[in-house]
Amino acid sequence: MKVLITGANGFVGKNLQLHLSERKNVQVVCFTRGDELAQLPVLLQGVDFVFHLAGVNRPQDPTEFVSGNLGLTQALCQAVRAVVAATGRKVPVVYTSSTQADRDNAYGASKLGAENALFAMQREYHVPAHIFRLPNVFGKWCKPNYNSAVATFCHNIARRLPIQINDPTAPVTLVYVDDVIERFLQLMDGIDATADAAGFATVAPQYTTTVGELARQIQAFKDSRDTLMTERVGTGLVRALYATYLSYLPSELFAYTLAQHADARGVFVEMLKTSDCGQFSYFTAVPGITRGGHYHHSKTEKFLVIKGQARFKFRHMQTGQTHDLVTSGDKPEVVETVPGWTHDITNIGTDEMIVMLWANEVFDRARPDTFACPV
Repeated sequence: MKVLITGANGFVGKNLQLHLSERKNVQVVCFTRGDELAQLPVLLQGVDFVFHLAGVNRPQDPTEFVSGNLGLTQALCQAVRAVVAATGRKVPVVYTSSTQADRDNAYGASKLGAENALFAMQREYHVPAHIFRLPNVFGKWCKPNYNSAVATFCHNIARRLPIQINDPTAPVTLVYVDDVIERFLQLMDGIDATADAAGFATVAPQYTTTVGELARQIQAFKDSRDTLMTERVGTGLVRALYATYLSYLPSELFAYTLAQHADARGVFVEMLKTSDCGQFSYFTAVPGITRGGHYHHSKTEKFLVIKGQARFKFRHMQTGQTHDLVTSGDKPEVVETVPGWTHDITNIGTDEMIVMLWANEVFDRARPDTFACPV
């Protein structure tokens, strides 16, 4: 398949190019800001699908709205119609319009005109036109301090630069660039070409939040390096925002140090904490050292020896029943501590022992649920 992307060097265009490069059977042709409109008929030769992403949204001269949005789209439509007339091939077009298209401003009027040109081509030549009125698109590679609050907040907060919020309660609707690209590729592959009642293609999910909440969440990502308390970054908007925030980190901030608590026995390091799924840490022990010697009422833990050899000992606090087991870094094996059993771990090897530890709750000094008791 041969694909033409207009605006290929823009935010969405860069992301689309990367996704398409992962496909071995797709050839990409790019139309960028430095190209002339007269080149469109040549670039369209042999093209099977068009992603029309180019546009102007912050020109120095407002007349550029007309030339950069409406004029370019009209030229593209003319070139596509010429392909239909010459070959009978109806090359589908995906167009990124804007929610501004139904508003009374120069930018919106130019996007509405571009939509109408594409809809007219679809009616007259039966060329598939998939027009998206996209809300605020966010994700990696969006230009900060331009027209994206997410990009600006991520860029500035990561660098300890100030952000400006005029109305923290102002609502904002967002779509994640990866979801946009996934929808684009579905259309390219001929999957699910349905439109809404007004004839527009849609992207899901769409997220609604406020400017203030957006800033708070992104600030929490930054603060997590100090508190070690991670946000819920596994699903939905928070997942997408966290990936976006990380993409704005300067390379010198790719790594960060953790506090290390050391004594004659070894070291203990906390790595990550969660609000409701516990925390992760690791510790070391020199040969012969025993750690632990306590029991819990409700707290649970999982131990994984990743280097060295360990003996775990358990004693039931009521019956006195005991249990010993040996594990080592040579065999990945999780050992769980059980409420009501006092327990300890001893390095019985000749080298340093390294143990990964998960606890089901963040350690609370006021209520540690940890009571010293030799095994």
